[in-house]
Amino acid sequence: MSWASWTTSGVFAGTGGVRTVEAGILTGDLTVHTTWSDGQASVAVQYSGSSDWFTLAGSPAPCPSEEESRAFHQSVVEAVREGAGATVPPVAAGQPAGPPSPAP
Repeated sequence: MSWASWTTSGVFAGTGGVRTVEAGILTGDLTVHTTWSDGQASVAVQYSGSSDWFTLAGSPAPCPSEEESRAFHQSVVEAVREGAGATVPPVAAGQPAGPPSPAP
């Protein structure tokens, strides 16, 4: 069984915050944690410095590889920064997670 996890703290949620399963909308300074195992990525958020974690709406999400899960975590962090009731963004199979790179 393979697994990996990433945590990013100090992520300020944009206007409208993020939507969680247990607590509804969270706003402010958040910590984002992604755990990948067996083709699934689970995402939780907490108020930075708190001990309570909340499941981000849409989690867990299918994510085929550890490499893609790292990119997926970054796309979640970016979605949290955008706010607007952010939920787990989709991961397209065979495509890196996150927004496309700008053309040169």
